[in-house]
Amino acid sequence: MPETLRVLEHELTALLRRGRALSWEIAREVHPNLEPNAYGLLLWLRRSGSTRLTDLAAELGIGKGTLSRQIQGLEALGLVRRDPDPVDRRAAQLRLTEEGTRRFDAARSARMDQINRSMETWPKRDVEEFARLMHRFNETF
Repeated sequence: MPETLRVLEHELTALLRRGRALSWEIAREVHPNLEPNAYGLLLWLRRSGSTRLTDLAAELGIGKGTLSRQIQGLEALGLVRRDPDPVDRRAAQLRLTEEGTRRFDAARSARMDQINRSMETWPKRDVEEFARLMHRFNETF
C-alpha cells in the first residue's frame, strides 16, 4: 500500500499543478482581472443560484472576512451582486449578475469541452467511476 500511496501522491500533485495552470486560464476567460481562486466562488454561486455570505463561507471553509473581500472584488468586476435576503432584511443574497453568468457559462463550456476531449476515449463506465471516486476522495480529504 505505501507504494500505491506514493503513486497517488505523485498523480495528485500533477493534477493540482495542471489545475492551477487551468485556473489562471479560465479566470482570464471569465474576466481579464479575475483572480484564479475566484472561479471556484463563481462555480458555487452558479450552482446555488443565490446564497448568503455566511452559508457560502461555511460551505467553502473560509472566513467571512476573507470571503467578503473576494466577493467585493467580484462585485467591482460586475460579476456578482448582492440582493436583500427575503427572510432576513439585514442579510444579503449573493448571486451572479447576468454578465457574470454569461461569462462564467462561456468559460465553463470551454473547460467542459477540454475535459470531454481528454476523456472521450474512456468507456462511459470508467468516467462515471472516476467521478464517483473523485467525489468520495474530496468528501473525506
